[in-house]
Amino acid sequence: MKIKLLYSCLLLAAAGSAFAQDTPDPAMVQKIREEGLNHSKVMDIAYHLTDASGPRLSGSPGLKRAQDWAVNELKTWGMVNAKREAWGKFGKGWEVQKNYVAMTAPYYHALIAIPKAWTPGTNGPIKGDVILVKADTLTDLDKYKGTLKGKVIIFDTKPGVERTFKADGIRYTDEQLDEMAKAKPQAPGAQRRGGPNSPQFTAMQKARALRAAINTFLQGESVGLVLTQARGSDGTVFTTNGASYADTAKAVSPELETSGEDFQRILRLVKAGEKVSIEADIKTQFFTDDLQGYNVVGEITGTDKKLKEQVVMIGGHLDSWHAATGATDNAAGSAVMLEVMRILKAVNFHPRRTIRIALWSSEEQGLFGSRGYVFNHFGDPKTMELKPEQSKVSAYYNLDNGSGKLRGIYLQGDSLAGPIFKAWLQPFKDLGAATVTISNTGSTDHVSFDAVGVPGFQFIQDPLDYGSRTHHSNQDTYDKLSEDDLKQAATIVASFVYNTSQRDDMIPRKELPKPQPTRN
Repeated sequence: MKIKLLYSCLLLAAAGSAFAQDTPDPAMVQKIREEGLNHSKVMDIAYHLTDASGPRLSGSPGLKRAQDWAVNELKTWGMVNAKREAWGKFGKGWEVQKNYVAMTAPYYHALIAIPKAWTPGTNGPIKGDVILVKADTLTDLDKYKGTLKGKVIIFDTKPGVERTFKADGIRYTDEQLDEMAKAKPQAPGAQRRGGPNSPQFTAMQKARALRAAINTFLQGESVGLVLTQARGSDGTVFTTNGASYADTAKAVSPELETSGEDFQRILRLVKAGEKVSIEADIKTQFFTDDLQGYNVVGEITGTDKKLKEQVVMIGGHLDSWHAATGATDNAAGSAVMLEVMRILKAVNFHPRRTIRIALWSSEEQGLFGSRGYVFNHFGDPKTMELKPEQSKVSAYYNLDNGSGKLRGIYLQGDSLAGPIFKAWLQPFKDLGAATVTISNTGSTDHVSFDAVGVPGFQFIQDPLDYGSRTHHSNQDTYDKLSEDDLKQAATIVASFVYNTSQRDDMIPRKELPKPQPTRN
């Protein structure tokens, strides 16, 4: 009986100690709140990453401008080891230098249209009649041989313009947040819908192969310009790439993603037998002098003799698409993380562990920047051969879901971190952040860390109009940023970073992932 009593006392003492180290310091929380909410620089940071830098497509001059500015600011704020760090080969840079297109017959109408990334320009002004090409198979193209030179090509691939009567911008309701908090852990090995063995994936691969073959045919026929209908409505154009960024990629024809309303007007006229003429002058430029990809990194050095070699990491991707200035995707997350570093310096914080920021590139092409960094520093997720640095990272916190306020955090299946994060969110209930969910969220850079067993987390954010209006679109501008939400986000993330850096123990880790099976 005495042994049981002693054991119970020891458990209570351990629990009390753990609770004590995860109870936020009220004085520091107040300092962080004061600086983050009342002396914020987050919108000035966002301005320099968007309006002042321009579009930040991977490998573009705009991305380098933003990276250079961020490195200089980190140095100005007193960070150490601030630099652009190469992660590996990316490919060609590209940017739009001129973009004019209009319908001139049967009457004049300026078109909303964006060059597809990594496609060429028109090599000067062109004028051409619009030809409707119908091709479900390669053999369907035979009838067009020798007839398309200098023409403007469209395809009848969509029935009309997407319409919705839902509000563009939304916030999570209390009921939705409660449902997140009650979520159950995902079953091990559960596969997402649409995986490589799914019918959807197979159909997509076939469609891509057909389009690649059509592109080769059109380029061989020397067409003047290709118009495709963009996803979106009300003048919003969601952009994509029309060619590969690889330095060995084949040449393609000039191609514009056109607003649904403009495209459908042209299509209706052509189908009705009207002569439709287009004039355009598109200039794009490729950059091949440096094919490397780069991330921005910088640090606040730890001060504890035992813990300073350990690291707390924060980040978000700095690259964007090219139709606008990538404000919500993801200048917002990058600005917040830069503001976190500024806040911690401004309150004269000297962390026990080293705090490192990383702003990734080429997230939009497949998390390449963060995956390259993880491979270079922490290990190979395919073989799970880990490097010594992997064991020294307490946690990585990511932000990449737009401009909405933080409502909590995804645990990414790390249940042991749940009680810790709940305690850290307590001081911010008045700011609307309290939800901790066991659920995973994917498709952004924390996944690269999770893949090698480093605790990687993404915060829950209000959606606003991220998915409906700004994500990858020509509407993704500084004007779509929510200042109060970004201030709130930076304040909460700064507190998380503070707590993680001061905690006696590192953030608990899940079981290491298994090596990925070799495919034959």
